[in-house]
Amino acid sequence: MADELDLDLVEISPKADPPVCKITDYQKFLYQQKKKQKEMKAKAVKVVVKEIRFGPNTDDHDYQFKLRHAEKFLQEGAKVKAYVFFKGRSILFKEQGEILLLRFAQDLEEIGKVEQLPKLEGKRMIMFIAPKAPKKK
Repeated sequence: MADELDLDLVEISPKADPPVCKITDYQKFLYQQKKKQKEMKAKAVKVVVKEIRFGPNTDDHDYQFKLRHAEKFLQEGAKVKAYVFFKGRSILFKEQGEILLLRFAQDLEEIGKVEQLPKLEGKRMIMFIAPKAPKKK
């Protein structure tokens, strides 16, 4: 039948029983598949991760400044990666760094939820905060 119509016999789903085939122009079929994949890729949500860096002895004014930035990032829908960077002998203040990050999470709990609690990785103590989904009415 495909030869009579000068078209191609395209196998749509080979795993089905019996396999499903379609008589169509193969080039057109490939073009439509590419187009569908491109559309799906465009609709996919791109996750943006913004970083905020603290020192173990970050002052209150600097903390508030970075907190406002984090709030803005979360409202825009981006994830926030907050970390305390310990350089030199400041690694002795691990507890201060953890307290700072937990306070940061507590201040942002209304607009974001903690995805990963503070964890020490080398010279950095890292914590991830994701934006909360908007409430549906």
